[in-house]
Amino acid sequence: MKIFGIGDVHFSFKCRVDPHHWEHVQTYKPMDIFGQEWDEHYRKIYENWRKLVSPEDLVLMPGDFSWAKKLAEARYDLEFLGLLPGTIVGIAGNHDYWWQSLTQVRAALPPNMRVIQNDHLVLGEVAICGSRGWNCPNNINFTDEDWKIYRRELIRMENSLAGLKDRTKTKIVVTHFMPTTEQHERNSMIDLFQSYGVHSVVYGHLHSEAAKLRLPDYAWGINFHLVSADFVNFSPVKIMEV
Repeated sequence: MKIFGIGDVHFSFKCRVDPHHWEHVQTYKPMDIFGQEWDEHYRKIYENWRKLVSPEDLVLMPGDFSWAKKLAEARYDLEFLGLLPGTIVGIAGNHDYWWQSLTQVRAALPPNMRVIQNDHLVLGEVAICGSRGWNCPNNINFTDEDWKIYRRELIRMENSLAGLKDRTKTKIVVTHFMPTTEQHERNSMIDLFQSYGVHSVVYGHLHSEAAKLRLPDYAWGINFHLVSADFVNFSPVKIMEV
């Protein structure tokens, strides 16, 4: 099994997508307003994904699936992911406003998709854990409200990791936010990863110039992978093979 990562796909389909007729695709928030590289980014993702990913593979998606505000509005975005090969495992991003009731979200997912919230998923010798994360203490403009959210995300992350009783599994964390500051300071989230023996962290959120702030590929004994769609050229990137 190959494990891939890609995040921040930011879909906004207004109707069902037919990959044989890209000219009929309609979106309510065209992403090319953020740069020409985003023009028809959904088509790039679809074509690259199908070239690389097999049905037995796993694709980790660290949030920002859809611009939808409500679950019903995300149906075509989720349906599009259902057209793609492999098993998708995702967590919520800061723009996934449609992600409210976990029970309702799971009921709306396509058959090839799973999501994590306060729990984990085990596939063979690999355990996928995670939570959304948040801006970290000492980041620029960090507020008291950020502290509250950060502490809550620490609890959710530990719930996900602690629920895994078999510590022999290779642990991969999926989180939306980079789990440290722009200065790459060690913090409680990194301590948590180390205490549970996390092997790799897959994250997104950083785009364009902000991607320059990414973590090195290896730090504190952990592998880090930034997989924002534009950063990885709208193509799933291989994390590992097991």
